[in-house]
Parts: sequence; structure tokens; C-alpha cells
Amino acid sequence: MRESAFTFSLAAFSFVMTVIWGEPLLRVLRHFKVGKIIRVEEPGQHGIKMGTPTMGGVLFILPVLLFSGLLNAANILGIAQDSGAGRSVLVPMVVLILFGILGAVDDWQGIRGPRKGEGMPARTKFFYQWVLAIGTALVLKFVLDSPMMYLPGVRFEIEFPWYVYVPLAAFVIVAFSNAVNFTDGLDGLAGMISATAFLTYGLIALYQDQVFVSRFCFLVVGSLFAFLWFNAHPAQLFMGDAGSLALGATLATVAFMTGHWAVVLPVIAIIPVAEIVSVVIQILYFKATKGKRFFKMTPIHLHFELLGWSETQIVQRFWLIGLVAAMLGFGLTIV
Repeated sequence: MRESAFTFSLAAFSFVMTVIWGEPLLRVLRHFKVGKIIRVEEPGQHGIKMGTPTMGGVLFILPVLLFSGLLNAANILGIAQDSGAGRSVLVPMVVLILFGILGAVDDWQGIRGPRKGEGMPARTKFFYQWVLAIGTALVLKFVLDSPMMYLPGVRFEIEFPWYVYVPLAAFVIVAFSNAVNFTDGLDGLAGMISATAFLTYGLIALYQDQVFVSRFCFLVVGSLFAFLWFNAHPAQLFMGDAGSLALGATLATVAFMTGHWAVVLPVIAIIPVAEIVSVVIQILYFKATKGKRFFKMTPIHLHFELLGWSETQIVQRFWLIGLVAAMLGFGLTIV
């Protein structure tokens, strides 16, 4: 009970400390004119977002890394007795850093690079995502020896060969990195959905006595709530790829560390899954019908926007679906 209270309090601490430096960061981004460029094909009402500071992922990534590092310093350095478990928190921390850097480079190229408004070429970004994801999967398997897979209602770990686990884990990490990236299109949407997912996995980790993973998750939740302080409609700050790519990859990594990823992760992250699936359906349908569209526009939140839903309605309704799905996902881990 005492450990649970401390873990929950980390979210509040992270929230307060992250909010404090939000305004200074906004001033820096505005000074250097690190503003969002809106694509021509997006709905017309998105035009008012042009120039809004982006790369806001820095707002929550840096506090999470700082506080998580300080909180686990003794364990990471091997001073504490349970240093092996403590060092495991380095994995999601490193994933957060590396995918955050990749996203930041993409954001910067979209603002200042030769592909202004477009960012890094999709194939290049996809290649680096796979490199980072394969490295993460190898660490999960051979360094952390994470549980391969737990299924709802099954009381034992499901095992299979490493040459199946590693590419599968890498695929899921890349998929969720892009899924959260696609979700980041409306004020508050990606932040609320991601915070709910990390909160759920924090509870799962706490239930499984993975204290260090749980603490990390709750630090992310608190910092994301602070980000939402500035990202709530009308947004003063966008997370950009620096935030969305990092959140998706880190969420998948945390899911693999708990062993609950095969069934539970798609349920808990149902909105990002729906977003990326809608894009895949649109592409396949477009090619199969030689130019016809299945949705008005993808990712799917844009489809509902073109149907007449307001931005606030979409965010609130999607978050309600995500919240219910998260409760269902947590329930599946304890059956």
C-alpha cells in the first residue's frame, strides 16, 4: 500500500514540475519560430493552427528522463541491492530518448529542411524506426529476459523461439510508434490517449510487482498531463513527432516488459490501433479500386471531422472509448 501511494504521488510531482517549465519552453520555441506547418490537404479549419509551436514532446520527455534517472540512480549505478530490476528502467528511458531524437529530426526537417512541410522522407524514417525497434527487441529478449507473452485467463507464460519474438516485437514497436503519430492530429487527442494507456500499464506493472516500470509509467502520466495543460483546445503547443514517435514506441516497450502485449495492448490502445488501421484500409482500398476512398480522409479522426463532428467532440468521444477500453484491458490482465 505504501509503495502504491508513493508511485501514484510521482504523477502529481511530475505534473507540477513539468508545468513549471512549460511557459519558458514556449517562449524559446516561439523565439526560434519552431512552428507547425499545416498540410494543404488537411481540413480547412486546421489552417488556424499554422505557426503553433511544435516539438512539444521535449516538454514531457526531459522531465521523465530526469526524474526517472534521479529516482533510480542508486539502482542504475548498482549501489542498491535490487540493481538488476532497477536497471531495467533504462530500456524505456533509452527508447524514449532515441525515438524522441528521431522525431525531433523529422520535425526540424519539416520546419527548416529542404522538405519544408513534409519532414523526413517516409522510407528513411521507417528504416531508422526498424533499426531502433530491432535493437530494443534484442535487449528485451537477451538482456532483460522479459516474459514472452501472457494471455488473459492463462496462468503461465507462453514461450516461442527468439527468432519469432524479436521480429514480432520490433514490428509491434514500429507499428505503435506510427499509430500514436497518426493519432496526434487534434488538440489533446494523442496526449489524453497516451496518458490513459501509460496509466493502465503503470497499474498492470504495479499489480505484477514491477515497481520500477510502474514508477516510470506514472512519471510519464504526470508529465503528459502537464503537456495537456498547454495542448488543450485551442492548443498553445503541439507534441510533434518528437513526442508521438517516442510515446508509441515506449508504450509498446513497456507492454513487452510486462508480457501483456498480444491481446491487451491493442485493447488498451484501441484508438491508436484504429487510427493506423484506417490508414492501411484507405491505402489498400485506394489501390484496389484505382482511386476511390473508403474514408473521407485518414487517419480516422479526420473522417469524423469531415462528417461534421467538432474537434472537441472527437477528442472527448475518442478518449471515452479509450478509457473504457483501458479498463477492459486491465481487467483482462487479472482474470
